[in-house]
Formats: sequence, C-alpha cells, structure tokens
Amino acid sequence: MDLSTLKYADGARKNRKKIGRGGARGGTSGRGHKGQRSRSGSKKHLWFEGGQMPIMRRLPKRGFKNFNKKEVQIVNLCDLNKLKVDEINPLVLFESGLIKKVSIPVKILGDGQLDRKLEISANAFSRSAVEKIEAVGGRATTL
Repeated sequence: MDLSTLKYADGARKNRKKIGRGGARGGTSGRGHKGQRSRSGSKKHLWFEGGQMPIMRRLPKRGFKNFNKKEVQIVNLCDLNKLKVDEINPLVLFESGLIKKVSIPVKILGDGQLDRKLEISANAFSRSAVEKIEAVGGRATTL
C-alpha cells in the first residue's frame, strides 16, 4: 500500500447535480422567470441592495458619536485653591464658575497642589487627588 493506491471511501464524494439538462431541474434551472438573476453572466456586488440607496452611501462619513459615553465635568486641585470656602461641593463649584451644570457629575483630578485643608464632595476623585487632599489633612467625600 502506498499513496498512489489511496481511494475515497464509498459515498464520500458525490457528483454535482447537473441543471438545465432535463429532468427535475430543467427549463429555468432553478433561476425563476426573467429578471436580472435569471440571465447568464449576471453578477452583483455583495453589498447590492436591490436598487435601494446602499447603506454605505446613506451613512455619514465623518466623525463618531459614542452613545455610551459618560459625561463628567473635571476640576483640578489647583483650581480649588482659588476658592475662599473650606467646604466644596458641586453647588459651590457651579457658583464660582468652575463647572457649567450641577446636574452633570463632577470629577476632581490631582493636577496641582492644595495650600490648605479642604472638605471636598464630588461624584468621583482620581487616586492622586485623594492622596493630595488627605496629605494636607482634608477629606474627600464621594457623593
């Protein structure tokens, strides 16, 4: 036995059904009557949508809008030094003009240094901001 004597197992290979030669698949050969796909040589690209404006031409081509994006307003520690109060919350930040809306969450970032101890309430803090606030003796409270 060698490679030249190998054969397929019985029933492993089946002849392709010949269409358009009479019998069950004669006549229109399973293509239906008339129309673009019934003609010989008919080819369409895969993204063809039957004359409808294709999706690649319907969609805008610039930019991207992430609908799952969580919007936050950021405030740096160096900006908090300018405030004259010792207790800081989103309402104080809004009144001082550091944030635009009270309804959008506020995150305190650790850029800069604090001069005095402050009690800060916000929706989120960066790790470096919490370390710097506590190093001065202040307190960071998450809302």
